[in-house]
Amino acid sequence: MSAHKVAIITGASSGIGRATALALSKAGWFLALFARRVDQLQETRELCSDPSKVLPVEGDVTKEDDVLKLFRLTLEKFGRLDMLFNNAGIVSAQTPIEETSLETFQKVINVNLVGTFLCTREAVRIFKSQSPQGGRIINNGSISAYTPRPHSSPYTSSKHAVLGMTKSTALDGRAFNITCTQVDIGGAHTTMSPPPQGALQPDGRRIPEAVFDAKHVGETIVHIASLPLDVTVLTFNIMATGMPFVGRG
Repeated sequence: MSAHKVAIITGASSGIGRATALALSKAGWFLALFARRVDQLQETRELCSDPSKVLPVEGDVTKEDDVLKLFRLTLEKFGRLDMLFNNAGIVSAQTPIEETSLETFQKVINVNLVGTFLCTREAVRIFKSQSPQGGRIINNGSISAYTPRPHSSPYTSSKHAVLGMTKSTALDGRAFNITCTQVDIGGAHTTMSPPPQGALQPDGRRIPEAVFDAKHVGETIVHIASLPLDVTVLTFNIMATGMPFVGRG
């Protein structure tokens, strides 16, 4: 890898975003870290191998002005962009659709899908205009992009839509040396993991599920991001071995 690779990570204040920031920093990347929680964002920066190579930016992926500021400050600080990790996301409580409010549905869609759209749009603009042309986008997908949990229509819908955006971005970026990957994660141990009493299963049981250290997701992102731009990983599944996904649970 060259001495000056630059990545933006959204949702970098904790969990998978923080784990990815630490892994990329260890690999020598320059980073722009984006999140709403500025104190936790600063904690992520201080945990990085070289905090002087890290730019924390406070903001919300659903607010266009905040996203524009993020990309503007990244270019001003580092001069280019090589990779965007669309990681910011939220879940909602497992609720039957007839009891799900429009406000809840729209909030999940706005963060998980609209935020991904806004950041992807700005990254593509930069990738097309910079020299050398091109760059890589990695989207945080989910097992739910393929197989839903019960009573999860907002989250499941958002992640199916992100998969569509991943494919569209990969197709439209092909002529411009722009690649796009979706990393589908199942069971990484974060604050978004199911509660200790477990997650509701299709058969009505609520059982604890296997988890794994989120650092392995970060290491996966580093590997994909280190590939040359003529190599695309369209989708990548990483999950706990005991994850109830393959088969019937």
